Amino acid sequence: MDTKIEFLFLNEEDMIKAGVLDAGHCVDTVGEVMSLLSSGDYLMGGKEHNDHGMQLIFPKKSDIPGFPLEDSRDRRFMAMPAYLGGRFHLAGEKWYGSNGRNAKKGLPRSILMVTLNDVETGQPLAYMSANLLSAMRTGAMPGLSAVYLARKDSKVLALLGAGVVNRTSLMAIMAKMPGIEEVRIKGSSPTSKTAQELMEFAKDNYPQLKEIKICGSVEETVTGADIISEAVSVAPHKWPEIKPEWIKKGCLIISSGTVDVDYEFTKKHITKVVDNIGMYEEYINVYQEYDEAGKPVSMGVPGMAYVNMISEGAIKKEEVQHLGAIVRGVEPGRSSEDEIIMISLGGMPILDVGWGYECYKKALEKGIGTKLKLWDTPFMA
Repeated sequence: MDTKIEFLFLNEEDMIKAGVLDAGHCVDTVGEVMSLLSSGDYLMGGKEHNDHGMQLIFPKKSDIPGFPLEDSRDRRFMAMPAYLGGRFHLAGEKWYGSNGRNAKKGLPRSILMVTLNDVETGQPLAYMSANLLSAMRTGAMPGLSAVYLARKDSKVLALLGAGVVNRTSLMAIMAKMPGIEEVRIKGSSPTSKTAQELMEFAKDNYPQLKEIKICGSVEETVTGADIISEAVSVAPHKWPEIKPEWIKKGCLIISSGTVDVDYEFTKKHITKVVDNIGMYEEYINVYQEYDEAGKPVSMGVPGMAYVNMISEGAIKKEEVQHLGAIVRGVEPGRSSEDEIIMISLGGMPILDVGWGYECYKKALEKGIGTKLKLWDTPFMA
């Protein structure tokens, strides 16, 4: 009986060689993942199998010397386990630590790793650097959304937020929407370093673009745009607002972060789409805030607003479409050229498992990475 277990370690350079930055293939892969989600062939954490993950939350103060505190932006640890079925048929987990002070050390705010495991024995198959993996699968979802929900003649792409997520969103959308001619960028300010870097990235990689510009306001950025990709990371209740009069008929709004669109306008005039309605139902239980009268306040997440609309009886649950069902052809998606659509994307570990598996498979084919031994024979079995 062979009891030896080895697993493949992939550092960031290995992941690049294994194709982690292939935006077009990543969009295709997350499309498969969303189809499996829609058919129920997946599991995530929690009783309802839809939890985004489990967060280790630090206190704001402690009497214990040296105890870690919530004393910087986004300081936390997060575990995100999942099972993904279909041809993938494996379990995995993304684990990361995050600390806003990392920037002063020349490090990304979050440092991420993904583990892939055999679903039968539980043995590890791979342990991989996941900053690029996570960024690419996050950006691939706006790319997939654009394929299925944007007008085919879309030419103007507006990017609210100039960080990593909108960089990979740009990569994914440009891989699948070759008709895009103009890109508008809204960073934290007109002189934002990340906005300048994103503009240079777009110029260097997409010479077919006729115009690339940095905008000074949300209004300037989104007015007349065919696709709006929002991916901002800001303090609570400081997220951007997109006013109804700025939204072009036929526009697709993609929210990967937090944004406000008028509640009544959204209720009456926007086609509502989500990646996973069950995840937003869980968000309501964990994150929803209320005013003094007990009424829900905006949390900047369209999917949560949709759940609140369902709860108050303003819309039927069936009115919220699911991206995976649209991919499968079970739900219609866009039904007219003038229809305004807004999709809420929250990020799920099944996406990490799916794209991680593709990179792992390519690494095996090309002999990339380092094999590490767990044991020849387990000391206790």
